[in-house]
Amino acid sequence: MYTLQNEQLEITIAPKGAELQKIFNKQTGLDYMWSGDPAFWGKHSPVLFPIVGSLKGGQYEYNNQTYKLSRHGFARDMEFTVTGKTDTDITFSLQQTAETLANYPFYFELRIHYRIDENRIHIQYEVLNQDEKTIWFSIGAHPAFKVPLVKGTTYEDYVLSFNEFENTARYPLTGEGLLAEDPEIFLKNTDELPLKKSLFYEDAIVFKTLQSSSIKLESEKSENGLTVDFKGFPYMGIWSAKDADFVCIEPWLGITDSVKSTGKLQEKEGILSLEPGDNFKAEWTIMTW
Repeated sequence: MYTLQNEQLEITIAPKGAELQKIFNKQTGLDYMWSGDPAFWGKHSPVLFPIVGSLKGGQYEYNNQTYKLSRHGFARDMEFTVTGKTDTDITFSLQQTAETLANYPFYFELRIHYRIDENRIHIQYEVLNQDEKTIWFSIGAHPAFKVPLVKGTTYEDYVLSFNEFENTARYPLTGEGLLAEDPEIFLKNTDELPLKKSLFYEDAIVFKTLQSSSIKLESEKSENGLTVDFKGFPYMGIWSAKDADFVCIEPWLGITDSVKSTGKLQEKEGILSLEPGDNFKAEWTIMTW
């Protein structure tokens, strides 16, 4: 485990999956991350790579060959190497192995950078194409935040507050974790989503057309909360395990397959491409208060 800290924050990251596992604000005295109770969901903040969500049939086609990848890809279950660290920043690196090449035939380096600045955590994803051909990938975040955050409050006391008024649909998920064909009107001229555990009884809430670039987790009964900023991430998932005391706010660069997916990697919705020798960067942040 690796720890970063300054006068306001202390965070802990595990080398497995380069997974953020603890956010402690020294000034508020609060832990903001989900505990990882395996009775509900044993993770904290996995990195989703090289796909987000599920593949139709658990497989995809590339260059006339069929490959298989499990939900959210393999990075979250692999050991990363630390390539640099100070008191307030750290860089993790993952490269292809014989095992990854069997189901993801690309040479790559994935770097995850964490940096703390006052009460803000910067998480940067960097993908480098080390192949002689175009590589195709998606990447996303899956952080789980504790709800309720403070004693004396309940899950239903909290809301997700968007920085823009929203009129947008959600895309329901099938039992196979695929996007249903028809969206459902969900947010109607509002900048708030009140939390209740029944919201997630039918899996995640998936958005494609949010106007907002940040979401706050907050309550009128507490002066404490957090903000997730995700400018440049076109997709968003909101999720919790059934009846668990957390909510995930998930910025995505990529999305799960739909029931109409062709299965061809280059035609996958939200897929990103990277030319030989090029690199890709994206950053999102968490601010606690």
